[in-house]
Amino acid sequence: METAKQLLSYRKYWAHRFGTAPFLPMSRAEMEELGWDSCDVILVTGDAYIDHPSFGMAVIGRLLESQGFRVGILAQPDWQSPEPFKALGKPNLYFGITGGNMDSMVNRYTADRRLRHNDSYTPNDEGGRRPDRAVIVYSQRCREAYRDVPIVLGGIESSLRRIAHYDYWSDKVRRSILADAKGDILLYGNAERAVVEVTHRLAKGDAPGDLDDIRGVALLKDRVPEGWVEAPANDLDDAAEGARRLEGNTVIRLPSFEQVEKDPEAYARASRVLHRESNPGNARPLVQRHGNRELWVTPPPIPLSTAEMDGVFELPYARAPHPAYGDAKIAAWDMIRFSVTIMRGCFGGCSFCSITEHEGRIIQNRSEGSILKEIEQIRDKTKGFTGIISDIGGPTANMYRIACKDKRTEELCRKPSCVFPDICPNLNTSHDSLIQLYKKSREIPGVKKVMVASGVRYDLAVRSPAYIKELVSHHVGGYLKIAPEHTEEGPLSKMMKPGIGTYDKFKELFDKAAKEAKKEYFLIPYFIAAHPGTTDEDMMNLALWLKRNKYRADQVQTFLPSPMALSTAMYHSGLNPLRPIRRGASEPVETVKGLKQRRLHKAFLRYHDPENWPLLRDALKRMGRADLIGPGKHHLIPNWQPAGTGLSGGEGRRQGRKHGMQKFTTKGVLPHR
Repeated sequence: METAKQLLSYRKYWAHRFGTAPFLPMSRAEMEELGWDSCDVILVTGDAYIDHPSFGMAVIGRLLESQGFRVGILAQPDWQSPEPFKALGKPNLYFGITGGNMDSMVNRYTADRRLRHNDSYTPNDEGGRRPDRAVIVYSQRCREAYRDVPIVLGGIESSLRRIAHYDYWSDKVRRSILADAKGDILLYGNAERAVVEVTHRLAKGDAPGDLDDIRGVALLKDRVPEGWVEAPANDLDDAAEGARRLEGNTVIRLPSFEQVEKDPEAYARASRVLHRESNPGNARPLVQRHGNRELWVTPPPIPLSTAEMDGVFELPYARAPHPAYGDAKIAAWDMIRFSVTIMRGCFGGCSFCSITEHEGRIIQNRSEGSILKEIEQIRDKTKGFTGIISDIGGPTANMYRIACKDKRTEELCRKPSCVFPDICPNLNTSHDSLIQLYKKSREIPGVKKVMVASGVRYDLAVRSPAYIKELVSHHVGGYLKIAPEHTEEGPLSKMMKPGIGTYDKFKELFDKAAKEAKKEYFLIPYFIAAHPGTTDEDMMNLALWLKRNKYRADQVQTFLPSPMALSTAMYHSGLNPLRPIRRGASEPVETVKGLKQRRLHKAFLRYHDPENWPLLRDALKRMGRADLIGPGKHHLIPNWQPAGTGLSGGEGRRQGRKHGMQKFTTKGVLPHR
């Protein structure tokens, strides 16, 4: 893998003489207090501005500030006119636009396409403070405010929509968001390397179109540059692929937007190729025709070193919401204010998840010293700290310092997951560094408890019984969440998740550790309904497993096809991009699309809820499984209906009095007790 310029080694821009701002300014008055007459970069975001490294706009803003640039923030501006986008004046270099920490459509709508009325990233949980397709709308308003200012797109909404993508909310394939937003350049992934180089080069006078040699960017070009050899995407699973990859300047041509818009099989092929070209060690540029222009996507950025990760997390964040919000409650801030991120990335490759697509599969770790220093900062500076660190983790709790044993093997690998279908023998699964970190973190004076709230990757954890013992003895507070997602092989194989037997093994070790620690702890398993590859019978079997194991799910997750995920390609195309996509020979995948069937799958997860019993009775009879309807313990649901829950009239009331009413949990996923 090529080397990258050290993130904090650039010569500072001249404006560094202004020093560090207590908060990045959100108003002209704040700019004047800092002695600024203008901003070099203005970041526009769909989230409230919280100056903390868990929020992307704060990380990018503080990083650019450390490079010497003056950075202002427009947080959740009113998008009805361009006037609010002029509040900080005209930026000298560019507008940087993000939808926020979540895709705006995921943020605003449920898996059933219903409008959410709350927003955890907004003061007082107020809904409606960001528009649908925020990146596109914000870009339009910035262009109206200052037509000649370059627009740089970034954040997860741009990252996951960087090529032509299926959009669940409109039920169609959309162009790259760069084309729809009419931006000048798009930065994907966490983008620290790209944003620093882009900003310095724009400051030197380079045009955005000249930046096609920077990793982790997408641009629209008139033509493929000279000197590049094109390899068509439909050949990538052929024997000739190896020979093509030996050529120096090879670019992979994806099926065009016009092709993937009309042909689901072409869409599945493009999705497969995009994910196979995700390793920074061997990825090639991608090109995709959009009308009369070429979308040029450079290879993923080089992962940050531990020293660079420390540098990013140790920037001078105020570690608080901007004072403009006063005493308003911001749920996202309340959730992370006492937590510590120790790593970034995920090599799990779960097909429904966007973490790997955005952050990469190579784990980027902070040093032990930097993490312990942040815990001390939380203790000393964060208002309301009571001695409890609410989480020490990241995208997953237990991938800290886990990596391929051989760097060269890692650079050549093209597998989408290091742990599916089995844990790769080249993966070092030692949890020793994490165990040591846990021990040192709880020894810090003033720290009473260090919790692990991030999801534990249990197939890795079973390789280290010592880790499970450490976790249960010191870092669990009654319940631990893990995500088997399903029990049946069909959906699990499409999710790229391990079999339920691995969960059983983890539970055995967990229960043993809890017993030795003389603590009554429970696992909270999460499951997904209606994922591609799931049949009605699969959901019925999952419901039977839940009942046998005495689990009752109060809040359940229905599969939401997020942009660019492999599962979304399955949902849209009905084909499996985990296997070669060849005309007429691709593997079909059963998909769950109708609202009625999606509700049925969700109802199976909540088999205990009387509101779902009429729907389940009808389904079980249709499936030839009426034997699961009745009053016995071996039945899934009863043959009577409590009054007011689905049947009306005397029969429901009589049956309700006869059998009594069962109390149901209302908080998370709880076992019978």
